[in-house]
Amino acid sequence: MEFEAELKAKVAEIEEIIAKYLPKEEGYARTVIEAMNYSIQAGGKRIRPMLMKEVYTLFGGSGSEVEYFMVALEMIHTYSLIHDDLPCMDNDEYRRGRKTTHIVYGEGIATLAGDGLLNLACEIASDAFDTDADPVKVGKAIKYLFGKSGIYGMIGGQTADIEAEDMDQRFVDDARLLYIHENKTGALIQAAMVIGGILGGANEITQRTLSKIARNVGVAFQIQDDILDVTSTFEELGKPIGSDLKNQKTTYVTLHGLEASAKEVERLSNEAITLLHTIPYDNPFLEELLKSLISRKK
Repeated sequence: MEFEAELKAKVAEIEEIIAKYLPKEEGYARTVIEAMNYSIQAGGKRIRPMLMKEVYTLFGGSGSEVEYFMVALEMIHTYSLIHDDLPCMDNDEYRRGRKTTHIVYGEGIATLAGDGLLNLACEIASDAFDTDADPVKVGKAIKYLFGKSGIYGMIGGQTADIEAEDMDQRFVDDARLLYIHENKTGALIQAAMVIGGILGGANEITQRTLSKIARNVGVAFQIQDDILDVTSTFEELGKPIGSDLKNQKTTYVTLHGLEASAKEVERLSNEAITLLHTIPYDNPFLEELLKSLISRKK
């Protein structure tokens, strides 16, 4: 099967898995549940759950416990997007080609929808204890998931990003920018790959290798996002372009230019693939997936 066809099939499979765990839209909490489902059913590439499943199977994993973490991670990612789009943050009106949650449901319900998805993610990940999986692995995976999505991961990166917007842009340097990319974007990609390894049975040395691969992919992914904000179109990207320039935001592109940014994406990509080849297992789709994420056009 060609990569694009296989990718499409795997996205469809993930959509079916996510659908099984969505809360019913009923009762007095119906509105917030509708907003939660509206957000998570907006589509997207489903990169993180896909990476988790591919790494899990790379190490011979074949149980059901990975599904709980795939769904939990996608819910955490979606909640972060809901909050990121709020007027108090990026104030975006479109996400994945349609109106953002706060535009449709209002800021209050959107905020609660994000909170609801985060809490539901915790509940669903904990349900993995009810499977035949090793409870030690499940516990370690839960700790890693919420560590990478918290103040020492995604939330920490988001905080640094918000503060950078209020700083004199002359003082936003490579070190701060790297911290933002490694955490705001890279942390959940690390969660995807490392948790796949934990549940699949990878040893700690290999888990560290997976973390390095994911770190490179996450940073390259964000730099590519900065490039696309300059070079893409709304139709291709599904969200407004030029927002970094409009908000006078410092990015890798504004610091180094398009050509140097593209070279850094290539360097990080090559290093990630080289590290992947040090793992004594083979998953051609995973390698192509990593390459496609970094070189994507949308």
